[in-house]
Amino acid sequence: MSDLQISLLALGAIVVAGVYLFNWLQERRLRRRLGAAFEHEHKDVLLEGGGREERGAGRIEPQLPPAGASREESAPQRAPGSAGEGGVRVAEGTAVAGLDAAIDYIAEIDSDTPISDSVLGELLGKLAAMGKPTRGAGYNSETGEWEDLVRTAGSRHTSLRLALQLVNRAGPANQVQLSAFCDAVRSCADKVPAVANCPDIHAALAAAKLLERFCAEVDVAIGVNIVARGGPFSGTKIRALAEAAGFKLEPDGVFHYRSEAKQTLFTLDNHEPAPFIPEQIKSLSTTGITLLMDVPRVADGLRVLDRMLEVGRNFAGALDGILVDDNRVALNEAGIGKIKQQLREIHAAMDERQVGAGSERALRLFS
Repeated sequence: MSDLQISLLALGAIVVAGVYLFNWLQERRLRRRLGAAFEHEHKDVLLEGGGREERGAGRIEPQLPPAGASREESAPQRAPGSAGEGGVRVAEGTAVAGLDAAIDYIAEIDSDTPISDSVLGELLGKLAAMGKPTRGAGYNSETGEWEDLVRTAGSRHTSLRLALQLVNRAGPANQVQLSAFCDAVRSCADKVPAVANCPDIHAALAAAKLLERFCAEVDVAIGVNIVARGGPFSGTKIRALAEAAGFKLEPDGVFHYRSEAKQTLFTLDNHEPAPFIPEQIKSLSTTGITLLMDVPRVADGLRVLDRMLEVGRNFAGALDGILVDDNRVALNEAGIGKIKQQLREIHAAMDERQVGAGSERALRLFS
């Protein structure tokens, strides 16, 4: 090996050693800087310093308010014109009759000035086309009271509460309906101008699904049939017996037995497809009739069931028929006992969810 080759090898070794030494020094300096940067404990702004956990004071599970209560009844009461959270002005007397946070999606509009009839009329027109029952109330700043909304309010409302019912027998509200509802509310607020508040739609959809599941579990009708032993029953005799028992034939082709408050307790219908029509009942004949109680819509169901069974026995005797269940099995005390036990269980489930059978809340849900 020549002297030149040895010199080049030595020079290369020195260069390589220099590179390693430079990298080692750079890494050491970086470690020192990182150690200084993370030497102190830093707060997580998502958990501290006014974050969601601190302001919210923990998770709050949703609860059903008492029947007839509105969302505002459980909120802190503020004076007229005072600013609520987020700068929303909330009127005094915020308990709004007819709006129920347990079954309604409730939006708010709050203004410093009265809302014109034209803006209100346009809003109510949009709400009527939502495909779900809607309600509204307006705060009258002169009387200090909430009033049912009408298209011609005389420009006297400074605050509005608008409700879209989350569930009825047509099913739960969907995202399209809730989004359209919020769009109508915000559009109204923009024209006033006013502050609009629409609760979280996804939370409302989840609540609607749970409520629909509960309603499906208790949506039961109890029916008993009177079937002919021999020849068919005449429509004339059925009508005479029904009217003597307190029924009234109504436009739906069904006899209704109503309470003093005009609420249907149970009905009498033709067991065959043809309805009871006044003009045709004289010529009508049928092999059976059905007594039916819509359980969720009837208060004091056990008492009403007893009355319905009494009527059924009387009809069976007068028409020479047999009182049977839906499987055409003759009703006996054991069978009636099972029906009553089922009814008690349904009532218990409804009471537990604060949707008492026959209550205003139940009548709205099961409509």
